[in-house]
Amino acid sequence: MDTIPDDLRTWVPRLAAPVAAAVFVLLWTIAEAGRGDLVENVVVFGLFGLAVGLAVWMPWTSIGLTVAIPALQLAGWVQPPTDTTWPTYLAIAFVAFFAAFARSVAVRLVALAAAGLASGLAAIAMAVPTLARPYVWSSWVGGGQGTKTDVITLAASLFGAAAAAWAVGIFLSSVLRVRRIGQVLERTETRFHETDFELRLAHDRARISRDVHDALAHSLAVVVSQAQGALALSATRPEVVEQALRTIADVGRTSLVDVRHLVERIQQDADDATPRETLADLDRLATTMRDVGMTVTLRHLGDAAELLPSQELAVFRIVQESLTNALKHSGSSSTVDVALDWRGPGLALLVTSSGDDPLVASRRGTGRGTGIASMTERARLAGGWLTAELGDDGVFVVTAFLPTPEPIGLLQSWTEQPA
Repeated sequence: MDTIPDDLRTWVPRLAAPVAAAVFVLLWTIAEAGRGDLVENVVVFGLFGLAVGLAVWMPWTSIGLTVAIPALQLAGWVQPPTDTTWPTYLAIAFVAFFAAFARSVAVRLVALAAAGLASGLAAIAMAVPTLARPYVWSSWVGGGQGTKTDVITLAASLFGAAAAAWAVGIFLSSVLRVRRIGQVLERTETRFHETDFELRLAHDRARISRDVHDALAHSLAVVVSQAQGALALSATRPEVVEQALRTIADVGRTSLVDVRHLVERIQQDADDATPRETLADLDRLATTMRDVGMTVTLRHLGDAAELLPSQELAVFRIVQESLTNALKHSGSSSTVDVALDWRGPGLALLVTSSGDDPLVASRRGTGRGTGIASMTERARLAGGWLTAELGDDGVFVVTAFLPTPEPIGLLQSWTEQPA
């Protein structure tokens, strides 16, 4: 695994250029020490060193210096090259190498073009004699192939060295960029997995909260209702107490089984292995609430269509929560009508409840309880929607709609028919 810090990769070329410049100036100063015109030569060494040192930090300035130095030598403003100092033109290759690390494509391309121009000017400064400097390349090497040929050869050699250095710089900078991109992608993927885990955890918490609420809220409401009724009638009708205790025991056992199934589902993470309620369980649910004293009517309008198992569970939980809310907010003498209308493109569910003997505070308060939020979320996850509101006449209305799978299958069959 790559363990080099990303910041280190960024700073390596930034630090290498000034270090290379300092070494360049120092070595050439030592090499020319004791020879004539040392001060003038050190000025040239310093200018080339400055160009190399700024190649990464200020590439445009560095490129300009690379071209300006041989031009100044041709103009006679700085010390021209000699038979011992002409290799200083290799600084052109160093500048091209470090400029290749620039992020800007324009800088990299201009650096290569400037290296060609600087190589040509340097070749002229080395090979073309003047009155001020009659000794040039041909006299340094003891012959030569003619001024024109020497200029072309020297320019091609210097530019070839600069182009090779530039290509190496492009390759190394590309490798560093690819590694940096890889690290960024790796960090992004890590953050993505962390975020995905957090979202899954939040989803699981919400699901567990809904399941716990569905498993306990209904049963506890029944238990509270029966206990209050038994307490109120214990003196005048003792036989009611026995029936209430039986109901409490039955509801408690059912709730215990539901909680055990919920715990097993959480531990095993296998929802499909646990039996789920279906529409067939609505009659049992209605009977349980009638035993409490509520008047519950369950009606099916139209021919029932097939729903997905998750949708049937959602319908059961919505009806269960609606009955629980009716018991809590309207009392055990409340009247509830549950209508399942199959005559449309899906299941339209309408639950109305009314009563005036609440077990808890009135639902006219502000905010939406956990039960309504749970019903709304279950309807949404089942592909539908749900609304719940209290009318001016005191009737609480829950309306939900869940689409059936048949229209999707019918549409698919239409698309598969030959034209």
